[in-house]
Amino acid sequence: MHDVMIAALLGLGGAAATLPGTLELSMLTAAGALPAREPGPPVKTLQRLAVVVPAHDEEAGVADCVKSLASCDSPGFPVEILVVADNCSDGTAARAREAGATVLERHDTERRGKGYALELAFDTLFERFPDLDGVLVVDADTEVEANFFTAAARWFAAGADGVQARYLAKNPEASTRTAMMNLAFMAFCVLRPRGRSRLGLSVGISGNGFGLSRDALERVPYSSRSVVEDLEHHLHMVRAGLKMEFMDETCVRADFPVGDQGSDTQRARWEGGRMRMIREHAPALLREVVGGRPELVEPLLELLLLPLGSHVALLGATMAVPFAPTQLYAAASLGMVGAHVATAMKVGGAGRTELGALARVPAYLLWKAKVLPKVLQAASREQEWVRTARDAEAPAR
Repeated sequence: MHDVMIAALLGLGGAAATLPGTLELSMLTAAGALPAREPGPPVKTLQRLAVVVPAHDEEAGVADCVKSLASCDSPGFPVEILVVADNCSDGTAARAREAGATVLERHDTERRGKGYALELAFDTLFERFPDLDGVLVVDADTEVEANFFTAAARWFAAGADGVQARYLAKNPEASTRTAMMNLAFMAFCVLRPRGRSRLGLSVGISGNGFGLSRDALERVPYSSRSVVEDLEHHLHMVRAGLKMEFMDETCVRADFPVGDQGSDTQRARWEGGRMRMIREHAPALLREVVGGRPELVEPLLELLLLPLGSHVALLGATMAVPFAPTQLYAAASLGMVGAHVATAMKVGGAGRTELGALARVPAYLLWKAKVLPKVLQAASREQEWVRTARDAEAPAR
């Protein structure tokens, strides 16, 4: 009897930890399989947009990023390109200027991070251009599709508070790991925001390829400081009643880290920062939901959804516990994860590279388990802006 009670408690604990994520995945998978939403009719005329490229020691790739932006289709009005060279020790600023961007150099060893760089850029742009309607943000290792500006202009003209493009890998074929990460991004940065869009919800901010309107920034100034400043700012937005829209018609692609050091560092920073956001924001969101704000239920579920690898590992552990009710729940939930991944591959445009990477899922989960101590360490303290090692700097695996 004692063993049965222990098994029941363990099984119920695993079910409770994964239930918010299972509900979230079920809802977004079903909605994301539907055709993408289009922007509504224009409600205002735009005069000017700007794109900000926050860069920390990005000498190798920032010029290509600026050239990619400069070659975009024109929306019919000016688009300013501003690179923020933040605490750089290399030639980032010079390479950006040579490529044709306006460059803002920032030196502050105490206040370090992408959030500080973006705040300075936004303040500078809105002061310099009184007719600026909104700003876009692109990472310095990014290549954008030609319709990036025109897509953003359509959504902003239709009254969007903010926009988020598809965000995928520029180098999925570089290694099995980059292919696996690209597959994960098809779920996280394509299927899920597409599902939220179909449901009329705010789609979130993925950190690259997003934009904010002037009105949205005036209502909720960009003051997020954590390593997951995109998630933090989005939580501030939805609590203020603002909404991000999904630009499913355009995409940004960035270099994903290939070697162990770059991947481990990036994953620890992202997932550790996310754990901090759960600890700091989930209780307040729950209180607001209970207090009569049902529109915050989905942002709460999204916040409580563990990274997909961790979610699967916990479901697997739950299924291993000899308690039939939670074993059935775990099996059904794992089936939902499979449907989520399959749908993400379809809407994300997966090819042979991602299909071949599926065979390495067990190895990927083992790698995620290996990184867990670093994730927990990152969750316990504020993180500095650390540049992630890329292809030429780390061996492929």
